[in-house]
Amino acid sequence: MATQIRDTELGHLVRLLSGKNLFRYPDEIDPSLRKKFLQENAGSTPCLSGERIKENIGLQDQRTEQVGEDGRDVYLVEWYGPGDPENPQNWPSSWKLLVAFLMCILNFSFYIASSIYVPGIPSIMEDFGVSETVATLGLSLFTLGYGLGPMLWSPMSEIPKLGRSPLYFWTFFTFILLQLPTGFAVDMPMFLVFRVLTGFVGSPPLATGGATIIDIYDPAQASYGICILSSFGVLGPVFGPIIGGFAAPAEGWRWTIWIFTWLCALVLILVFFLLPETSAANILYRRAKRLRKATGDERFRSQSEIAAAHHTIRDHLLVLGRAFTLTFSEPIVFFMDLYSALLYGVLFLWFESFPLVFGEIYGFGTGEQGLAFLGIFIGVLVTVPFFLVWIRYGIVPKFAKPSFKPEMVLPPLFVGAFSLPICLFWYGWTSRASVHWILPIIGSGLFTVGVVTLFNTVFNYLGISYPTYAASIFAGNALFRASFGASFPLFARELFRQLGIGPGNSLLGGIAVCFIPIPFIFYYYGEKIRHMSKNARHDI
Repeated sequence: MATQIRDTELGHLVRLLSGKNLFRYPDEIDPSLRKKFLQENAGSTPCLSGERIKENIGLQDQRTEQVGEDGRDVYLVEWYGPGDPENPQNWPSSWKLLVAFLMCILNFSFYIASSIYVPGIPSIMEDFGVSETVATLGLSLFTLGYGLGPMLWSPMSEIPKLGRSPLYFWTFFTFILLQLPTGFAVDMPMFLVFRVLTGFVGSPPLATGGATIIDIYDPAQASYGICILSSFGVLGPVFGPIIGGFAAPAEGWRWTIWIFTWLCALVLILVFFLLPETSAANILYRRAKRLRKATGDERFRSQSEIAAAHHTIRDHLLVLGRAFTLTFSEPIVFFMDLYSALLYGVLFLWFESFPLVFGEIYGFGTGEQGLAFLGIFIGVLVTVPFFLVWIRYGIVPKFAKPSFKPEMVLPPLFVGAFSLPICLFWYGWTSRASVHWILPIIGSGLFTVGVVTLFNTVFNYLGISYPTYAASIFAGNALFRASFGASFPLFARELFRQLGIGPGNSLLGGIAVCFIPIPFIFYYYGEKIRHMSKNARHDI
């Protein structure tokens, strides 16, 4: 337990205040570990250049090795052995579950901040005297902000000197502080500026959370974690309108801000005390740094330092821009992101259609309109167990086989590809006064079949195909999803008012039909496309 607590923000603070006398690392407690490194290197022969060190950091069962860097010997700092307790892959199951849980509630508490605002739109219109479209910008700009944020934060989390845990804590801390000027905004421009800023700074969990799951679990187990993580990402937008639907009419739109701010503050406290660093590259970088300081020998280097020895400012800028370049240069990433974006855009468009359907057609009050989202929640509860069963019996047994290919995780997409248009047609044409309100709610529940099967399958497929750049890949996916999620609500109500609920959903259903071939194309031709890429895995 001390191993994990030591690498939390609490542990770092305690070490700082105690002069590093508390929560000491093994190499600080037992100096013989350093001597063992030197003894093991005494008989080794320098054989590799710094530029030829592999970038797959921290996953080999190696001790410190002697390699060449610019013609001189260096000591390559790796794990102490296969059972090194500092290796996140070796953590106890209880700590892995705790870290995964923290990622889930980080996602949930941040996502709820987007949709909880929707029931407060009438209150915003009244307070600031703005139109419905302008008031909807509060949702759209927040969504756009958290789409752009991971494009910066996720590549930063892959920089070994920074790591992931500090990024989670300090960005989320800033996110909470910025809720004060948001909730006390005196006019619409001020409110919108802080909505986009809060979306931007609070976004790291959205894309980097999946990378954290991959840090601590092997690929087979990570599939379960990513499934549950993405499901919490759906539950946030679902519960937002439920809570906001009762808070906004009673206390106004400002209370929708304060409710999720309190929730996020509680989550931040848990992160401070319980979220350790999971990046192997960062852990090994800090280990090498401690060894250099303790011995005065500058030859101790982690793989990431050796690999970056010849990096220029341009190279660092390329790292920060990796999320953009991978998104638009990799066909698999681009089309999977586009498919995810369509699904996400429809989800946010529904936030605007529910008041029209259940308010104007069925006469529900504001709070009751929020309860209509429970159909999606029930759909998640029903669909996720089936998907986990698929992972258990359809994916996990194949991981250990030499014949395993990432494309083997794609079959659930076949179901999701057809369920999405069926859901849209069902929901659209049952939303009429002559049809009982339960039928469109059941139709909305079918939407979760597409959400669960598509999001989870896409995340697993991209994570397995591009493990080295998982955080950047997920960041690009977040940008696509957020772009659609930001733009669709702006024309949603006008679309449904001009075309009607049935034809409007039929239009979206027709677009969804056009996307049906995508999973089949990648299932049959994905391996060939991957092998044409210099960034994807070629070994499977």
